[in-house]
Amino acid sequence: MTTIRCEDDLAAGLSLLLDRDPRLCPIAEVCQPLPLRLSAPGFAGLASIIVSQMVSRASADAIWRRMTAVLGNRPLAEDYLALGPELIGTFGLSRGKAQALEAAAKADLGGPFRLDELAEMPAETAMAALTGLKGVGPWTAEVYLMFCGGHPDIFPVGDVALRISVGDVFFAGERPAPDVVAELAQAWAPVRSVAARLFWAHYARITGRVALPR
Repeated sequence: MTTIRCEDDLAAGLSLLLDRDPRLCPIAEVCQPLPLRLSAPGFAGLASIIVSQMVSRASADAIWRRMTAVLGNRPLAEDYLALGPELIGTFGLSRGKAQALEAAAKADLGGPFRLDELAEMPAETAMAALTGLKGVGPWTAEVYLMFCGGHPDIFPVGDVALRISVGDVFFAGERPAPDVVAELAQAWAPVRSVAARLFWAHYARITGRVALPR
């Protein structure tokens, strides 16, 4: 599997995942259908994920509503860069997020790469390109590549909800460290992005809260 683009790709990935690790079968039985949640690659998709960094889903949604009220439902890089700092200040962005959005918009318009090109790059190359942008860390890059690029083999080990979910399944409710999750997730290659969707779905089932990035 090279990309996840549709429900059929996700179903095929889940079948492969369960063959690789049958311990996940009971979770899959109660957590389907898994969320596909694909968005088009580009500035709008990355901007939405940047907004989700380190805040609750409700807070991210509120910031995004204020942004899209000004920029439209799919903000364009050039339109964001045309905004003045006073108007950007009304969105509720932290300084770091505002810097990350500016860096993402400039990259999309002037290089060294366009955001929609990252879907065609190997994951390691795309991760290095994204995390080279000011304010864009591994979690943001991983989530963008999963949900905008369709990369099939990414597991964001720093995601708190995923660690809680993995802990519930494998560690008697204790939250494992990211390096422990990374080692465990090796067994789910080459479809770790499917495993991440499964564990996010499990988190929603056990907590009643949606933890997927907006």
